[in-house]
Amino acid sequence: MAQYKGTMREAGRAMHLIKKREKQKEQMEVLKQRIAEETIMKSKVDKKFSAHYDAVEAELKSSTVGLVTLNDMKAKQEALLKEREMQLAKREQLEERRLQLEMLREKERRRERKRKISNLSFTLDDGEGEDGDGGDHDHEQDGATLTSKGKKNLGKNPDVDTSFLPDRDREEEENRLREELRKEWEAKREKVKSEEMEITFSYWDGSGHRRTVRMRKGSTVQQFLKKALQGLRKDFRELRAAGVEQLMYIKEDLILPHYHTFYHFIITKARGKSGPLFNFDVHDDVRLLSDATMEKDESHAGKVVLRSWYEKNKHIFPASRWEPYDPEKKWDKYTIR
Repeated sequence: MAQYKGTMREAGRAMHLIKKREKQKEQMEVLKQRIAEETIMKSKVDKKFSAHYDAVEAELKSSTVGLVTLNDMKAKQEALLKEREMQLAKREQLEERRLQLEMLREKERRRERKRKISNLSFTLDDGEGEDGDGGDHDHEQDGATLTSKGKKNLGKNPDVDTSFLPDRDREEEENRLREELRKEWEAKREKVKSEEMEITFSYWDGSGHRRTVRMRKGSTVQQFLKKALQGLRKDFRELRAAGVEQLMYIKEDLILPHYHTFYHFIITKARGKSGPLFNFDVHDDVRLLSDATMEKDESHAGKVVLRSWYEKNKHIFPASRWEPYDPEKKWDKYTIR
């Protein structure tokens, strides 16, 4: 083969053209193969459609020899077509029946296989099944008895710990017990919520005006403020046109949200900056010996304040100490013992 002599640029161009021609040849070969396959498929389809009419035409030629009128020719052709269609219909029916019989036989074989599997027994006392054909016949007659024996013999081993395995009865029992405990806990919770307690509070407008009101432990702060407002309106003129949403409740220097319940503070043992939030009465620490490592067991009266008063005086003590209640923030450096 002669070696190419020329510049590198021309050599690269020549290689590019050679690769392009090879790619075109491959595409042409693929296209030729696809056309050949499509031609074969079309010929097969034509043969399928023409087989019926070719058979009818051959039979028509063999049955009409000599001169025949056009009407006789048409009548003969129609008769042959009907006969051919009937033969095809019978063939299809026979094929369908054959398929149905095959399906029935397959179902019977599966049923027989399942029956044989269900009749298996692992008992060591029954050895008659190994004595030939007679044993098989007896085995078929006593299938139900052997099945019941097999069920008795194939039980759980009582010496094996199966507590880690799934057990429907055990799960149902656990769910039933869990549901009973849930209902019992809900009943106790509702009983505690329905208990009444006395809340001591002070309406604060720069000085304290102490009041008491009885509420249920399941009541919200908003319900408490509504009941407190009803008793304060007759004594304080600025509260006559005020609504519940204009009031604030401050307990142990924390502003409590309206949607929280007293039960929430009681059950969580929440506490504020200067004392517990779960005691709503007023009492002082009466211990004779003081201990800096133990929190003082005292509770202060909560304050009911107008929001407008707080906005004007929040830079002045004691409002400067107040801040919103945050359940994530902990103030329990000391614990009550």
